[in-house]
Amino acid sequence: MDSADLPRLVYLVILGTALAGWFLTEIRGNISKSFRMLIAWGLIFLGLIAGYGLWEDVSRDVAPRQAVLADGARIEVPRGRSGHYHLTLELDGTPVDFLVDTGATDVVLTMQDARRIGLDPDELAFLGTARTANGTVRTAFTTIDQVSLGPVVFDRVRVAVNEGEMAESLLGMSFLNRFERLEITGDSLALEP
Repeated sequence: MDSADLPRLVYLVILGTALAGWFLTEIRGNISKSFRMLIAWGLIFLGLIAGYGLWEDVSRDVAPRQAVLADGARIEVPRGRSGHYHLTLELDGTPVDFLVDTGATDVVLTMQDARRIGLDPDELAFLGTARTANGTVRTAFTTIDQVSLGPVVFDRVRVAVNEGEMAESLLGMSFLNRFERLEITGDSLALEP
């Protein structure tokens, strides 16, 4: 604790003491009812905190996901809440979430996703560069043996690993061009192999 934290601690102790004093004077006539109400409000508060903390996990399970239709003849992806399309592909058997980016030339992996699929960034040659919203970053190209989207499997897919900060991996046109048809209609993206 540094010297700036001490005044805050004193303030919180004084505030807590004042609130506890007020609470005790308010409940002195009907203690059992007041404690039941306190417990009920405490449980409601804990429920709200738990709901907020679990919201991302719950929304990921409840939100619509990509769907493969008619034995892999069509893959449909609903638009996400962010307004973008997201796909989950398996790279050498490891699922990786991608943002579909028609403005990106390549499939671009974050450093975290590269590590997850077994690539060691220390062994990659970061010889390329890319211009991003965050400035120019170094990139390293490598090849993934197998990339699958549901039943659709592609061998020997070239990807770039971005050395800069990225929120998520990008699925660019070098992958999307492997499909016969790419169609955006309303809030749905459709890919046909």
